[in-house]
Parts: sequence; C-alpha cells; structure tokens
Amino acid sequence: MNNAGSAVGLAGPATAGRPEEPAASGPLKDLLVLDLSRILSGPFATMTLADLGADVIKIEQPGSGDDTRQWGPPFQGDDAAYFLSVNRNKKSLAVDLKSPDGLAAVRQLARKADIVVENFRPGTAERLGLGYEELSKSNPGLIYASISGYGQTGPDAHRPGYDAIAQARSGIMSVTGEHDGPPVRVGVSSSDLIAGTWAVIGILAALHERQRSGRGQWVDISLLDGSVSWLTYVAGGYFAGGGVPQRYGSAHPTIAPYQAFPTADGFVMIAVGNDGLWRRFAVALGREGLADDARFATNPLRLAHRAELVAIIEEILGTARTDEWVARLDEAGVPVGPIQTVDQALSDPQIVARGMVAEVDHPAAGKLKTIACPVRLTRTPASVRTSPPVLGQHSDEVLDQLGFSTSQIKELHEAGAVQ
Repeated sequence: MNNAGSAVGLAGPATAGRPEEPAASGPLKDLLVLDLSRILSGPFATMTLADLGADVIKIEQPGSGDDTRQWGPPFQGDDAAYFLSVNRNKKSLAVDLKSPDGLAAVRQLARKADIVVENFRPGTAERLGLGYEELSKSNPGLIYASISGYGQTGPDAHRPGYDAIAQARSGIMSVTGEHDGPPVRVGVSSSDLIAGTWAVIGILAALHERQRSGRGQWVDISLLDGSVSWLTYVAGGYFAGGGVPQRYGSAHPTIAPYQAFPTADGFVMIAVGNDGLWRRFAVALGREGLADDARFATNPLRLAHRAELVAIIEEILGTARTDEWVARLDEAGVPVGPIQTVDQALSDPQIVARGMVAEVDHPAAGKLKTIACPVRLTRTPASVRTSPPVLGQHSDEVLDQLGFSTSQIKELHEAGAVQ
C-alpha cells in the first residue's frame, strides 16, 4: 500500500441502493489505480491490473466518456463492444478535467493512489497539473505510468501516436504479409497491446522497488519501443549479417516446413522444428522417402529448397480434410493445429476448459461475454468480477469516499463538473 495515503476507503462498499460488488481477492487487491487513459493501450494495462485485484478508478469526460464507447457498431447496451472489451472490473468517475472543482477532485484522488496510468500526448498531463512531477510532490510513493506513441524523450516525442504507425515504423509490418505482396498490419492492434503489457511489467517492477526504497517513479512506455522489442530474433538475424528481413507469409524465416498449408477443406498450421520431427512428419504424410531425400535431410537444406518442399507438401495435404491431418499428425507427435476463425477459437474445448471466456452481468447490456485474464495464479487468482462501467456509474460513490459531502457532490453535478 502506498505510504502516501491509504486507499482502503475507496475500496469500501457500494453506495446505498446499489448491489455490493464482489470483493477482489487477487495479488494487487490493496492497490488503488487512478486511470487517466483511454482507447486501448492504457485501458488494457489498467484492466489487467484490475483483473489482478487492484481497485481501478477510470476518469472519463462527462457526456461522452472514453472515445471507444462510440466506436461501433456493434453496440451492447449503449456502449460499443470495443469499449466493453477492455474496461471490466473498473469504476467510472465522470469528471470534467477543465473544471477547477473537477480537477481538484482528481488531484485529491491522486494523493491516495498507488498508481496513475495515462496515455495523453506528452506534455498534456503536465498542462492539466496531473503530470508526474506535480503529483509526486504530495505523493512520493506514486508509481506513474505514461504510455505514448514515441515516449517522453527523443525528436518525435511530441508527435501523436497510433497503433498502425508504430507497427509501420517498428519494422513489424515489413515482415508481415506474403513475400510477393504488400506489407500488412497485424490483425489486432498489436502495438497498443504490446505497450499496455509492457506498462504492466514496468508498474510491477516499480512497485517491487518501492518496497525497498519507499519511493515511486515514472514508468515511460512507448508504442514504438514496445513494438521494436518484439523484433527479437528477426533483429538478431539482421545484426548477425543475415540481410534485411523479408516477408514470409505464415512461414518462418529460418525453419522449414513451418507454416500454414491448405487442406481439402481449410488450412492447417504445421511446425516442424527439428530434423527428428521432420522424419516423423514424412512418415505421417505417407512419404517416408522424403526423410532421406538429399534436398531435405537437414533444416538448412530444407530452407535452401523451400519452394520445392512446400509444393510437395501442399499436394499431399490437399488430399484430406483439416481434422484428418490434425489427428494423424497429433498421433505422430508433430506440432499441428487448425487455423480457426475467431468463433471457432472461442468455442475451442481447450480455450473453454482454461476459462478464457468469462461472463458478467451488465446493467444495460445484460449478459456480457469477455476474454478472461490469461495469468494463472494458484493462491491469489485473477478474476472477472464486474462488468465495464456505465459512464459515471461510480461518480457519487468515489466522491463520497473521498470525503465530499452530499451537498458538495450535488453542487459538482449542478456545475457540470461531474456526471
């Protein structure tokens, strides 16, 4: 718990007339997070903290809220499915940061917070009086995480950051897509999600250090940095003199066969990662002779003759259905999986058995399905406790627990400072 102020009061029971929310039991249950972020990178980070038990207060603009509430269709209730996907387990305080009274309320909340997360363009939080230097004066134990397109330093720090631009500049798009096709953006907003994940890692590292020093610090995360970090072995090959990495579609640049292949009714992903698996694979295909073919005996040789190898495998795999090949290759011990559509993936027995699809009750949308937290902890598990909040759903509750009187809260509403 932050030594600058207890957040226990903010995690207390709901206000009168509202059902009490399930208590958090995760490893971060004694932490208070002030969430100044919106769209995807920040909300994904704060949702992860919330899943792990933290009490997350999401600050939103009255009237409109987080931009993604309107990013539809599809909508569920009054909000877009996009917003609902990354804002569960949070409380919504709708407050106008341009209002002196509203801003004062947020600053009061920041004095009690363990963690602040924001993804404004660099300099914006400072202009609002909500930057790290200002907030840490009254809360020296504060962990303050900023997520931006290019980070807080460097010649492009001032530029607005977007997922697609980070994917483009990082080199990721240059190695994504078919060899003879144009660069392709990853099908999900990977740069945003990578940055959100790194933000959580940075926050947890800073919290651990705070146990020793008692002091907080500023966590500076950029979409571009995070995406560059994912180049790993691709960059390693370039550094080693392997030339500028190219696009290989679903294939691997240094392993073969390791890619998607068409079957009689769909596609299957096959990963033959060593020469032993290659021999098993050849037998499972019913072509034992391939294992001893001089062109394909080792991985370097298979890479050198990749085009010939792929043509042979495609011809064979096209003779049977995906499920037949999956069963045959599974039996042979060859890594294989069907290429599933999203609906197929979300009903996959393994994914269902792992509890990766959860359901909560939403006040406007009814039963709401969501993707669960993938972190598995045996004693203090992550959990999906509450639905994404309706805009301003917890404004009165949070203000009450901050010490505002009923008349003060009424005045804030009448002034339009809160919703």
